[in-house]
Amino acid sequence: QRILRLAEMCRRLETEEEKVLPFYPSSLPEWEQQNARRVLEETPSEPPREVMRDYVGLERFWQRFNKAKLEERALEQARADLANRNQDLRALLQQYLAGAAASQKVARDPQPI
Repeated sequence: QRILRLAEMCRRLETEEEKVLPFYPSSLPEWEQQNARRVLEETPSEPPREVMRDYVGLERFWQRFNKAKLEERALEQARADLANRNQDLRALLQQYLAGAAASQKVARDPQPI
């Protein structure tokens, strides 16, 4: 119940994009979605199904949680890629500066005949 209350409070903080298109569309075919809706609408007769009905309200929470985890992993990967690129650019800069210092030293030395 606490998670559901927090989700309702957070709804006000969502961006317009999240309100309109909060998640990717379901990957289930239409007939499987209809079967899932039918099962959820039936009166539960088995204990596991009764318990499952209590957690249907958490579906949005888990979708958001999974989306946040995926975005976190994508950002970690992007950060690692940027760190590698930064390291490569630093190495190139060091090579360039070493080459520039060497060319200045050669220009200062008198040319032997």
